[in-house]
Amino acid sequence: MTKERSPGQTFTLEVWGDYGCFTRPELKVERFSYPCITPSAARNIFDAIYLEFDKETKKPAHRWEITKIEILEPIRYVALMRNEVKEKISGASVGKWMKNPAELTPIYADGTKDDLGTDAKGRTQRQTMALKRPHYRLHGRAVLFREDAGLRQKIERSFERRASKGQCIYQPYLGCREFAASFELGSGAGKLPTKHTEDIGWMLYDVFDLSRPGSNTDAPSISLFEASIESGVLTVPKYHSPLVHKPGVN
Repeated sequence: MTKERSPGQTFTLEVWGDYGCFTRPELKVERFSYPCITPSAARNIFDAIYLEFDKETKKPAHRWEITKIEILEPIRYVALMRNEVKEKISGASVGKWMKNPAELTPIYADGTKDDLGTDAKGRTQRQTMALKRPHYRLHGRAVLFREDAGLRQKIERSFERRASKGQCIYQPYLGCREFAASFELGSGAGKLPTKHTEDIGWMLYDVFDLSRPGSNTDAPSISLFEASIESGVLTVPKYHSPLVHKPGVN
């Protein structure tokens, strides 16, 4: 278990976009969004701005922990029909095709039909109940896997510099990559949260084991918590809290 010797600085990001979809896992076939952004989607936005890696292990030296989510616009849903791909090209296949272009096997948007008359490959249409014009104020801080004052200072200063300039490693998004997110470094003040209050029930906390440095090849490790919005504010417990249910722990 990670021992947190220093709470570090808490940063505030204002995040908004035209659409957002944070899919409830129990409604995966036809996507239906939670009423607000999940901690994992919020963490991903912080990751997009800055994530420090250990030079020896090539794995993250820290993780971003979301402490609070403020909902700044009324919760509005919109029904969308979206095309989703059923498969993706592997890196190994791309490397093989670069060496021998004759072996190129493209993936077509409309592939072959299966016995039921639907596309066996390519794309599929899904009904999506998304959020319209979501706007949040996210509060997060860096949790180092091995506490180091110099490294913490570097991470916090780098994040603050990049966020204040609007710089990011990749375009942040609101649940789905086509729902691009804009962001701005905030002070925690400004627009007041909505008056919305709702008992969400079980909500996805994260899809990875946040107790240790990981990589994009790690197996999923789903954690959940009982979420409740109070006057437009969702308070997020710490990952190591007993309020967060993790595989093999709760």
